[in-house]
Amino acid sequence: MSNATQVVEHEAQTSGVQSTPAKSVERRMSIVPAVDVFEDKADITVVADLPGVSKDRLAVKVLDGNLVIEAEASVPTPDGLRLQRAEMQVPGYYRAFTLSPDFDTARIEANLQDGVLKLHIPRREEARPRRIDVKAG
Repeated sequence: MSNATQVVEHEAQTSGVQSTPAKSVERRMSIVPAVDVFEDKADITVVADLPGVSKDRLAVKVLDGNLVIEAEASVPTPDGLRLQRAEMQVPGYYRAFTLSPDFDTARIEANLQDGVLKLHIPRREEARPRRIDVKAG
C-alpha cells in the first residue's frame, strides 16, 4: 500500500428535511483510503485501510455499477473522561470503484477488523474462465 495520503472532494448524499422530494447534495473532503486488490479466477478481494473506523460508521454500497466505500473515523474517549478540547479533526474516508458486470454484487461479503476492511467479490458463474473440450471429427 502507498504511504501517500490522498484527499478527494465528493458529493455526499444527505436526507435533510426539504419541501421537495429530491435529496440535498453536500460537498465534503475525504481521505482516499489505501487499498490492495487481489484477483483470481473465482473472485477479487479488496483490502482497504480505514484506521479508527467502527462498523456503525461504515457504509459499503453498490450504486449504478460502482462499489462505494464511505466511512468516518472516531476518536475514542476513555471511560470516565469528558473531552474538553479537540484539536484533532475526525477523518472521513471515501473510495469508489467501477465493477465489471462479471461480478456478482448480490454476493459481496464484507468484514471489518482492526481498521482493515476486506471485501470478497465473487465472479458470476457464467463469467468464470473455463476450459472448453474440443472434439475431433
